[in-house]
Amino acid sequence: MTPGLLDGVSSVVNIGVPTFTDSVLSSGASVVDVEWRPPGGGEPRTAWVLARLMGDPDDPACPGSAIDRANREAMAHLLDAQPTLADIRPAREVWPHLGKTILHAGPPISWGQMCGPMQGAVVGAILYEGWAESEAVARQLAASGGVQFEPCHHYGAVGPMAGVISPSMPLFIVRNPAKGNTAYSNLNEGLGKVLRFGAYGPEVVERLRWMERVLAPGLRRAVALVEGGIRLKPIMAQALQMGDEVHNRNVAATSLLFRRLAAALVRSDVDRSAVAEILGFIDGNNHFFLNLSMAACKAGLDAAHGVAGSSLVTAMSRNGVEFGIRISGLGSRWFTAPAPRPKGLYFSGYSEGDANPDLGDSAITETAGLGGFAMGTAPAMVQFVGGTPEDALTYTREMYNITLAKNAAFALPPLNFLGTATGIDVRMVIDTGICPVINTGIAHQEAGIGQVGAGIVRAPMACFEMALLALAESLEIQ
Repeated sequence: MTPGLLDGVSSVVNIGVPTFTDSVLSSGASVVDVEWRPPGGGEPRTAWVLARLMGDPDDPACPGSAIDRANREAMAHLLDAQPTLADIRPAREVWPHLGKTILHAGPPISWGQMCGPMQGAVVGAILYEGWAESEAVARQLAASGGVQFEPCHHYGAVGPMAGVISPSMPLFIVRNPAKGNTAYSNLNEGLGKVLRFGAYGPEVVERLRWMERVLAPGLRRAVALVEGGIRLKPIMAQALQMGDEVHNRNVAATSLLFRRLAAALVRSDVDRSAVAEILGFIDGNNHFFLNLSMAACKAGLDAAHGVAGSSLVTAMSRNGVEFGIRISGLGSRWFTAPAPRPKGLYFSGYSEGDANPDLGDSAITETAGLGGFAMGTAPAMVQFVGGTPEDALTYTREMYNITLAKNAAFALPPLNFLGTATGIDVRMVIDTGICPVINTGIAHQEAGIGQVGAGIVRAPMACFEMALLALAESLEIQ
């Protein structure tokens, strides 16, 4: 450094590698390091494509401006969505052609590629359906091709963690009258030894059968008594102001739903002992609303999907092996990369070495601007996933750099009622180098053990890079 260059300078902003600061510090000046990377990670092809795809208000004919117009259309569908719980029905009634098919979370995957917890959930589903009488026979059936596997997303559905849906399982049916589309989710089993975390013991199967036999029919009758169905968006909005982020914290949302269901159940013709069982189950499961939150987000994002030229991310999902995203303007294509392992807090006796890579469709909440994107309004979440309340606020603030809008329907009190950061733009992820943040449960990598912790994970940048290049190709950008 030139002698005397910093004479009289008290503070320096360093944009570059941290080693540049050494000589500055030796001069007595303070340094603020700015973490900066060239767009596209410095890869020339990606950076060039990104430049071509960014909008220019002075040139409405440029490709980026066309993308901006497409994004405005897609975002209007997302923000206008009014997801409503309309019914509960078995999957085989929703999809009569399902046959011996099991739906799973994340991008497409075969039995042989599945992680331990997803295989465990499939085994449990096969036992529950009565297609096999033992674990060994269930595994043989799955490996032999006797069961077909498809992603939940291909059916307009979502499921947490393993995400498994089989024909007899009851589904929440969530309609979006604003666009006329429908989304689906299975029902939440609670915590502990549960199918979605890969457990498949007799208690797991018996709980699923009780849900099919008692819980779902009772809820269906209750929902039928609510004129127009149960609107989910107001519940989610109120829950955000009560300390939920409606992904890994659903205490308030479940309580608000409980009030609506309890009144309807009491008025219904459901047997009184069944009413007591149903309300007791919901009361003991603070995560009961999670699956409805996911279906509500899916309904809004599916409404925004399929807009030609849009760079809006409409799905982020994981199957425990791969992390995948879908883009509004790129149809049914998945863009995948290896699923990362979460960083977080573990239950006693477990550590990061026990963790399976990230798993589940529940990142649909972050895709819609909730979950990790709204952690700033749910400071208690850090007791579950690690970090501090300030960390939670930092995550939320950071997400405004990669999103297209602030959703006024979901106001966050700690940020002066600013709307949640909503609408991930694949271009902005590449431009800023900021990957979407997701809070998540952590499953043990072996089947049958279940949840071992919870934490934070970032979507892999490689998914967004591939999607950006594919978008450019679809628009014939060289």
